Amino acid sequence: MDSMARYRALIKDFFIRYAELLSAPASSPLEINLALDDERQQYFLVQSGWEGKRYVRHTLLHLFLRNNKIWIEEDLTEEGIAAWLLAQGVPTQDIVLAFQPPQMRPYTLFAVA
Repeated sequence: MDSMARYRALIKDFFIRYAELLSAPASSPLEINLALDDERQQYFLVQSGWEGKRYVRHTLLHLFLRNNKIWIEEDLTEEGIAAWLLAQGVPTQDIVLAFQPPQMRPYTLFAVA
């Protein structure tokens, strides 16, 4: 299996398991919306719904694959998906913390772009 196919499988596995965890009965009145788009290599996990009279929407996770790397656009998980990816054997040079400003990325343990 090539690295991109492996990364797609890892990402989808994490997203599905995390969505199931968040969807556990009585965990939240908000709905979990999962979008796994292999064609565009974009992966989203969004929480939305009504809290009283206020509509809320949070992008909990947003990743995409580009240039043979995993770009983390948004990550509001407790542990962070980057730590999980590292534990799965993904090398640091294949992970980009896209939410970090480009000038700060050289100071992280991860790829610049």
